[in-house]
Amino acid sequence: MIERTLSNKIKEIAQFFPVVLLTGPRQVGKTTLLEEISHGQYSYVSLDDISQRELAQKDPALFIQNHTTPLIIDEIQYAPELFTYIKIYVDTHKNQNGLFFLTGSQKFQLIKGIQESLAGRVAVLDLLGFSYKEIINQAHTSPFLPTEEWIENTRTSIREKNLNPLTVQDIYEIIWNGSFPRLVCQKNNAREIFYKSYLQTYIERDIKDSHNISDSITFYDFIRAVAARTGQLLNYAELARDVAVDPKTAKVWLSVLERSGLIQLVYPYYNNITQRIIKTPKVYFLDTGLCAYLTGWDSPKTLEAGAMSGAVLETYVFAEILKSYWHNCKEAPIYFYRDKDQKEIDFVIEQNSTLYPIEVKKTLMPNESSIKNFNVLEKLNKPVGHGAVLCLKPEVLSINRQVTSVPIWAI
Repeated sequence: MIERTLSNKIKEIAQFFPVVLLTGPRQVGKTTLLEEISHGQYSYVSLDDISQRELAQKDPALFIQNHTTPLIIDEIQYAPELFTYIKIYVDTHKNQNGLFFLTGSQKFQLIKGIQESLAGRVAVLDLLGFSYKEIINQAHTSPFLPTEEWIENTRTSIREKNLNPLTVQDIYEIIWNGSFPRLVCQKNNAREIFYKSYLQTYIERDIKDSHNISDSITFYDFIRAVAARTGQLLNYAELARDVAVDPKTAKVWLSVLERSGLIQLVYPYYNNITQRIIKTPKVYFLDTGLCAYLTGWDSPKTLEAGAMSGAVLETYVFAEILKSYWHNCKEAPIYFYRDKDQKEIDFVIEQNSTLYPIEVKKTLMPNESSIKNFNVLEKLNKPVGHGAVLCLKPEVLSINRQVTSVPIWAI
């Protein structure tokens, strides 16, 4: 069994909150994680069960009465009516924590119900597919931030634990396969069937009814068009034109994908927070295997040699950085930089008002040219921290006094 970084965090948080909500896309292991943590001490009910869902929707008070606590309620988004009655139960069992573990695959939809009913009583956590560190049994790691301390700890860890470096072929096999637990734990020839079934289930069960999207074929084409743009600036008009919908519909559908946890938008860094919000974001798929399936790459070799090779590598790195934060119950202050002179930096992480520049390079030989734009951050009038080039080089090595190259598999 692969240990999750979130395991101990959830145990700690459940000692301080009566309700814990674990959100994330379908099939990333939410229920499995909670069942492992509860050690059989929690009752379990899934709202995928139609009879249980109907009871929760029509008589939420009776639903709560019928189930003993502590209780795991799976796919809570199907019955937001329960939130008020969970609040009543919590308020009548004061000073008791860890009463409810909830899971849901529609985060933003759930947050609205929580804000109305469970504010101050619930901790909201995010789970994605396996990180590489989890796969190699290094789950207890800190969020990626290329400080000198983090770099030295990583260098020491690689040496002391004799971690095997990954080749470019190894990395693209991981990217192509994806991070869904079933595919990671049961390596076989079922990848294509898994993703085909996953998308069919996602569209039919999570999208058509809850978001009133009737045209399944066009919506599927839309998902494919977004996948083809992973790691790129969003152009709503172009995206809409490619699938023959209007730009307003494209924006709505993109928000559906984001709420479902399939994509994440990353905004450019500006000192002014308002400016960040109105500027054009980049879009990243959160599972590279699903992205590769949607864009038609039939093997790791063709993906590595193809036109999306660089974009999907950047997408993989972004997802790994994001997991390192979310799975440690931290906000992920990740941006990118792009100015009017077309100077770009792949990622900028802001921590304690300090900016950390990061480039992703598909190379074994990072050099000064890889970091030529890092100095543009100085004009933002904020401290600039140690930078990193995440690349294929198997060792942690300094490029100069301010920047270090780090193997992609070490983050």
